[in-house]
Amino acid sequence: MIPNAKITPEVVKEHGLTEDEYALLLKIMDREPSLAELGIFSVMWSEHCSYKSSRVWLKTFPTSGSKVLQGPGENAGAVDIGDGLAAVFKIESHNHPSFIEPYQGAATGVGGILRDVFTMGARPIANLNALRFGSPDHPKTRHLVAGVVAGIGGYGNCVGVPTVAGETNFHPSYNGNILVNAMTVGLARADRIFKAAARGPGNRVLYVGAKTGRDGIHGATMASAEFTEESEARRPTVQVGDPFTEKLLLEACLELMAEDAIVAIQDMGAAGLTSSSVEMAARGGLGIALDLDRVPIRETGMTAYEIMLSESQERMLLIVKPGAEKIAERIFAKWELDCADIGVVTETGRLIVSKNGTVEIDIPVAPLVDQAPLYRRPYVASPKRAEIKAANVKAAEPLEALRKLMGSPDLASKRWIWDQYDHLVGNDTIQTPGGDAAVVRVRDTRKALAMVVDCTPRYCAADPRRGGMQAVVETWRNLSAVGALPIAITDNLNFGNPERPEIMGQIVGCIEGMGEACRVLDYPVISGNVSLYNETNGQAILPTPVVGGVGLLDDYTKTVGIGLAAPGRALILLGETRGWLGASIYLREIAGWEEGAPPPVDPALEKRTGDLVRGLVRGGTVEACHDLSDGGLLVAVAEMALAGGTGARLDAAPTGLPGHGWWFGEDQARYVVATTAPEAVLKAAAAAGVPARRIGETAAGSLTLAGAGAISLDELRAIHEGWLPNYMS
Repeated sequence: MIPNAKITPEVVKEHGLTEDEYALLLKIMDREPSLAELGIFSVMWSEHCSYKSSRVWLKTFPTSGSKVLQGPGENAGAVDIGDGLAAVFKIESHNHPSFIEPYQGAATGVGGILRDVFTMGARPIANLNALRFGSPDHPKTRHLVAGVVAGIGGYGNCVGVPTVAGETNFHPSYNGNILVNAMTVGLARADRIFKAAARGPGNRVLYVGAKTGRDGIHGATMASAEFTEESEARRPTVQVGDPFTEKLLLEACLELMAEDAIVAIQDMGAAGLTSSSVEMAARGGLGIALDLDRVPIRETGMTAYEIMLSESQERMLLIVKPGAEKIAERIFAKWELDCADIGVVTETGRLIVSKNGTVEIDIPVAPLVDQAPLYRRPYVASPKRAEIKAANVKAAEPLEALRKLMGSPDLASKRWIWDQYDHLVGNDTIQTPGGDAAVVRVRDTRKALAMVVDCTPRYCAADPRRGGMQAVVETWRNLSAVGALPIAITDNLNFGNPERPEIMGQIVGCIEGMGEACRVLDYPVISGNVSLYNETNGQAILPTPVVGGVGLLDDYTKTVGIGLAAPGRALILLGETRGWLGASIYLREIAGWEEGAPPPVDPALEKRTGDLVRGLVRGGTVEACHDLSDGGLLVAVAEMALAGGTGARLDAAPTGLPGHGWWFGEDQARYVVATTAPEAVLKAAAAAGVPARRIGETAAGSLTLAGAGAISLDELRAIHEGWLPNYMS
């Protein structure tokens, strides 16, 4: 007999289930659930775990390719990089916890994504992050920035995985709901990718890692609801991390994997022991029986409900081969971690959980996954915005506009952030933060992986389909700019409440645009995360579909950065400039508008231009390269000058195009390269059908615009580097 407490409509509502969902639960169970069973249904059917509002659309993504070893559906995706090696990577969100408790929310976000990667048998080699904060003048923003950055650095630095790239933006739409998206890239043997499908009835189920406490209970449910004024009282639902335990767990798991003892392995992430046991059983079409009296706990009097729903960190669930229990016990004892035999794989197809000798949970496994609610929610497409011609936008003096833009929150240097991260630990980082993409060497080979995260939320708000495409193609450009062949992406889809048709329209539009770009570029989606209900009191964030791209360099010596390193080099602009100012940084920061259609995106043109640039970089024809994005041409050249310590003399804007459109337009598929062989670059561009023109040359000391004056690099650096430290002080 299963112990029970009265399940009232209020209790059901508190667990995030609708009346229809609870009716389906009753049909599946053919009886009223116990409180613990209700808790399990609530987390497994939560938006965070089941993707019930987005699954139908996620299935439209291209997820296969010649290099894909593992697509969506496992802890992380994997791609073949040759020489018997695989790159394993994924991005995930920890948004709601980071707003409530910024240090621990961000830290445990890093810990969780690290576990997703090493669960696959990969050693993590790099972390990245994508951060969105509210307006700088909001009273909570400074506190949230400080806590989140300290949490990311504190966890990643202690584990010993370099944090090599990221992006940070500010906008009032994130005042009540910041975004903290964390990505990890790892390396594994291509023939030793570990998965999470239960196999072999009779095989033992092992709990390894840290002890279970009451932290994180209902974390998945909290992440599936919008914020209210009461949300900040939910600190108990934020997990507490220990990076030193994580490091021990990483090494112990990789050591056990080398022993050929593991049948399946799953991180205890969202929904903890519940999701890990249910998902392993469901993937294998089997059942699992657990004895909670054997679970290592750190608090007294914990109930079955609390143990099953706890999201305490640094824990894994393993299924091992017959007789391998002693091997696991020996290895985890060596690393001073708990290793407990807590259950067995069964043929019942049920999750059966006992405590104190009594069965407290008895649920068929398949419905928890296969019958999770699946919604095709109604949606309305975002209204089309009118195009804005540059001639109708206020024209500011270009160097004055540059000063303002380079010191604006979105474009100002984020060195204050990345200086708190160890981006060199491991001694394999070739390109550090501040460029187009990070580059990390693959040891014992000539190879390197390039990696980047990108999204332009203001484009997605203006035109979700076009914004989704742009997020993908910008990662393509960033990887190509360092000479890497883009091979696959992971995504983190951050949106508001999907029950609102206008928000669901943003979700659908962005996914459609991303999918189209990926298909044209042969750039599959191999993993990802969806984070919905990112809003407070009905105010949603900007649609923010973050894309993490990974590319491959066959020879890490054939890469370039963005820095202009010496005078006398020709500067060449690749790609066509029409002066597109709609939804641009210039329009927002200089003209005071957040209006207009974003720039058109042509994935086929992006592919052709990226292929050209990659060839120039790998062939040694260019010494520096930078893609053009926020702020356009003049901002890109200024960033190149500051990165390399060498200035530039730029020709006047071409006739027939407003000067502010030329200097600050955000037309896509464009790069600036520095070269000692300009004719070779122009010839290659002509052969590829890519517009190209010489726009000036590198020069010492300052950035000079023909007919418009000059600004010294010292002044420009003070503006660019000064905003964030001054703000945080």
